[in-house]
Amino acid sequence: MKNFVLIGAAGYIAPRHMKAIKDTGNNLIAAYDPYDGVGVMDSYFPKAHFFTEFERFDRHIEKIKRLGTRIDYVSICSPNYLHDSHIRYGLRIGADVICEKPLVLNPWNLDALIELEQEYKNKVHAILQLRHHEAILELKNKIEKGPKDKIYDIDLTYITSRGNWYYTSWKGNEEKSGGIATNIGVHFFDMLQWIFGSFESVTLANKTKDTNSGLLKFKQAKVNWYLSINAENLYQKVNDKGLTTYRTLSIEGEKIEFSKGFTDLHTVSYQKILEGKGYGLTDARSAIEIVSKIRNS
Repeated sequence: MKNFVLIGAAGYIAPRHMKAIKDTGNNLIAAYDPYDGVGVMDSYFPKAHFFTEFERFDRHIEKIKRLGTRIDYVSICSPNYLHDSHIRYGLRIGADVICEKPLVLNPWNLDALIELEQEYKNKVHAILQLRHHEAILELKNKIEKGPKDKIYDIDLTYITSRGNWYYTSWKGNEEKSGGIATNIGVHFFDMLQWIFGSFESVTLANKTKDTNSGLLKFKQAKVNWYLSINAENLYQKVNDKGLTTYRTLSIEGEKIEFSKGFTDLHTVSYQKILEGKGYGLTDARSAIEIVSKIRNS
């Protein structure tokens, strides 16, 4: 049984990490978040210590370490702009780190973390859960067996409705979240690069506070992509069904269905990491380069 601590326990994605820690037979011993609405912890680790002040959380971790408790992993679900600092914290206390997307906001942040990995002799693991999705694995296998010189025409659309709260929160602040492409697109860009080869270029057709679109080129693909958090952009057929999210990926006109099957991908990610088969800093670089270029275009 490995000991975990969690930074960012009150966020949307944190329960998936709690579930993954429990499902893999491990223990969450402490968690931190400045917001105290973390009753979800009762469903997973009611005995875990919880802190709303980082200083007290840090003091607790230092104390239990001195008493002989080993911290094996620090899981990070904090706002995007804090990932870099929290990853560094995890490495400093002698733990491996599991971090939500995006690991960092800029490619040069990765370079510093690679040096720190070597210095502290611990590893940073990226949650790239789409790489474990059954439909995506089938697609990757199909492309690998296909012609190596073929350039595929791809359309990616992802619309997920967000209310006015979004723009008040850190997610609506590009300096903190990285913007729309970073916040909701980085996993898709990672998946495309993983399947279709090295990233070559990106051009923007549209960039507003709630919608980004453009053309991505990879070694074996040209991707017309469209990302939005504006509910008015949802297709009528989706609105008729009362849904708030629409995602579709088509290759050469053939639709790839991957809307389902997301439920346990964090658990699979944790299983792979614990088996020594997870994804690290260098695996995350290409997608971070893409969203950084979009942000600065």
